Amino acid sequence: SSGINAEWPLRPGKLGKCDATEHKSIGGRFGVKGYPTLKFFVNGKEKEYNGGRKSPDIVSWLKKKTGDPCKVVSTKDEVDAEVASAHFAVVGAFKDRASEAGAVYTAAASDTDGVVFMVTDNDDLMKEFGLEDGGIVAVRDFADEELRVVMEGDKTAESLGTFISANRLPSVVEFSDETAPMIFGGDIKSHFLIFGDNEHEAHADLMAVFRKVSKGSAGKLVHVYVNSGKADNGRILEFFGIKKEDGQVTRIIQLGEGVDKYAPDFTDLTEENLAKFASDYLSGNLKKHLNSEEIPEDWDALPVKVLVGKNFEAVAFDETKDVLVEFYAPWCGHCKQLTPIWDELGEKYKDHESIVIAKMDSTANEVADVTVKGFPTLKFFPKESGKKVVDYSGGRTLEDFVAFLDGDHDAEAEDDKADEDDADHDEL
Repeated sequence: SSGINAEWPLRPGKLGKCDATEHKSIGGRFGVKGYPTLKFFVNGKEKEYNGGRKSPDIVSWLKKKTGDPCKVVSTKDEVDAEVASAHFAVVGAFKDRASEAGAVYTAAASDTDGVVFMVTDNDDLMKEFGLEDGGIVAVRDFADEELRVVMEGDKTAESLGTFISANRLPSVVEFSDETAPMIFGGDIKSHFLIFGDNEHEAHADLMAVFRKVSKGSAGKLVHVYVNSGKADNGRILEFFGIKKEDGQVTRIIQLGEGVDKYAPDFTDLTEENLAKFASDYLSGNLKKHLNSEEIPEDWDALPVKVLVGKNFEAVAFDETKDVLVEFYAPWCGHCKQLTPIWDELGEKYKDHESIVIAKMDSTANEVADVTVKGFPTLKFFPKESGKKVVDYSGGRTLEDFVAFLDGDHDAEAEDDKADEDDADHDEL
């Protein structure tokens, strides 16, 4: 934070931090779901921060929110310098910034994160970009893409937002640490993904097909390529249950409270198949895809039962059993710390006629009725409750779990408490 303080000369302004694991009521009040979460407050009103995580990114974001969000330019060199740095920028030509269209542009600049908005009234620069007064152009340096896209039609807040969303990324953007904030932080929450190895002999042809298909759903879907041959992408492959050896694979996802995934009924990634996949999704004709491992032969051999997507409902929603489940990730440090306690808990109740202790690897398995936002997530499935799901938010010692299971706990009260403490997840 010292770098941010030094680079952000605007005052009055303060940087603060809050340990939401200690001050749970504050985390709950402001909807903190994971760590770190950054929020900006002006006159007591909060705004979600979704910019970059490096000091220059944060400083740039703060300056945009506290000063003129538009950069005034008068030469092509100034525009080129911004585009070379950011790869995408918008230029608006306004003789009068106070005009209705100018006000719309300025408001969009303030509200849109991660995009450089420039403004000019210079006649030579307007001529260079083919702009009349009130005109807007997107300027990009994407390979194999149109470098300048002039906005057509009326300039409203909605149409300008749509224009920026449709043009701020390449028609197909490769997933990386740099592009992830733009992909996931943008307004378009439906993403069309293709996984494959850059070294595959058919890679170039597939990308050409994917770019062609993307034209039919620009502004509706973000089209993303994930290099499965890149070691850094191992976590995202794991999330989708995809392996490098699976070859070229496609999925569509919808971002909401969780992530809804859709898988195709084909394996041949032709232009026709991919276009139909996108069309079927946009028409609402696809069913969600849920990952599941195969049921282990020894899933119930140990005191802690092993659940996967394919046996989850039969075990967790058994109307004759009270079932406590840990949803974990193999790489999660907090999950590893919980393991010996969970094993002890399973041992204690292994012969109980109506209590079951179970666990599920949520990186490889998904179920329709449960949303897992962090690891470990603990949920209780009470018997004779009609598929009720209760978020467990009590202590994590053996004694805490035993008291919960043996006590006359109020499932509704526990669920309400979990809603309040929902931010207290360990690892995302």
